[in-house]
Amino acid sequence: MKRRNFIQKSTAASAFLTLGGLSLESFASKTTKHITILHTNDTHSHLEAFPSTHYKYANQGGVARRATLVEQIRQENPNTLLLDAGDIFQGTPYFNFYGGELEFKLMSMLKYDLATIGNHDFDNGVDGLYKQLPHAKFDFVSANYDFKNTILDTHVKPYKVFIKEGIKIGVFGLGIELEGLVDNRLYKETKYLDPVEIAKDTSRILKEDEGCDLVICLSHLGYFFKKSPEKISDLNLASKTKNIDLIIGGHTHTFLPKPTITKNSEGENVLINQVGCYGINVGRIDFYFDSDKNVVSKGKSIIV
Repeated sequence: MKRRNFIQKSTAASAFLTLGGLSLESFASKTTKHITILHTNDTHSHLEAFPSTHYKYANQGGVARRATLVEQIRQENPNTLLLDAGDIFQGTPYFNFYGGELEFKLMSMLKYDLATIGNHDFDNGVDGLYKQLPHAKFDFVSANYDFKNTILDTHVKPYKVFIKEGIKIGVFGLGIELEGLVDNRLYKETKYLDPVEIAKDTSRILKEDEGCDLVICLSHLGYFFKKSPEKISDLNLASKTKNIDLIIGGHTHTFLPKPTITKNSEGENVLINQVGCYGINVGRIDFYFDSDKNVVSKGKSIIV
């Protein structure tokens, strides 16, 4: 991306993402701790950059470019988490030949901290996903997939808590309903639980029992469905729940130019972000905490 365009997008995002009427600039002097959240979704086995002849994404994406960007940001801020919102598998011959081994090995080299499970991650069945888990040096979370009667039992947790410079960050996962979307022979006895009720319970546990300062939902529900507005989506989830600060989405391949700010069930702000597909973009959200643990955030989508 050209430097001028990057600055223009960053400035617009900074002006847009404010909480409680405070701008980032007015808040900065009180800031004591800075947490950066980097995220991807729906990478679909696209390990290489698109060729220069591609009609839409020429020279964009690729794990190598992502690795360079992530390392640069980690050097700027060691308090960084790298997350993925699912559909890591399926989309190029790399998956057809290696079954997800390369995807997990490369994500491990990039030091991903956590991922959730998308519907295409079942494309080789629960057995195929389980077979590749040893190659993933990061954990998976999904709170509304009950795997207790499958081989994945105990290998996927509902949530995980990170501590960065004294700030507790709770991250939980939600997956889309598999029935009608995935052959039931692939997900076997995996049970789908109501994501809204699970989100209410899990976010309360993270906020109250675990004492998290920041609660993040890794969602593979989809941003919004215009033809079925009542269907559960990230926007609907936010409006029906509380205690969630950030929803990192996937499934609908939605390219958001900047995070959406919407209201939860108590009228408080929730950030929702999704960065398209195929590893073209890496999302970035920065949270700044003052000494009283008040937070103001700004976000931007970064093209790699």
